[in-house]
Amino acid sequence: MSLAMVSASAQSYGPQDEGRRFSDGSRVVCEKVEVRRSSGDPNRIAGTAAGAIIGGLVGNQIGGGNGKKVATVGGAVAGGAIGRQVQGNSQESKGERVVETRCQRVYR
Repeated sequence: MSLAMVSASAQSYGPQDEGRRFSDGSRVVCEKVEVRRSSGDPNRIAGTAAGAIIGGLVGNQIGGGNGKKVATVGGAVAGGAIGRQVQGNSQESKGERVVETRCQRVYR
C-alpha cells in the first residue's frame, strides 16, 4: 500500500463534506447518532481498586497457609474485575446523552 493510499484512507469527514462526490463513484454520507458520554473515571480505577481490596479481604478469610495467600490474590483479582465492570455499568447508565453527526465515505 502506498503512502498516498494510507493518507487518503485516514481522511476524516465532517458535516461540511456531506454530499461530496469522488471520481471513483464514492460520496460522503452523514448521519446523526446518539452517544453516551461518561464524565466520570474513564479507566474505572476507583471501581477496580475498591473491588480488589474487598476481594482480597474476602479471600484472606479462606483457608490457611499458602492456600490463604492464593485465595487472597485470587479474591483481589476477581474483585478488581467485578469492581471495574460494576463501575462501567454505572457510568454508562448515568452518562449524558449527546447527538453527534458522524460522516463517512460510502463506496457504491
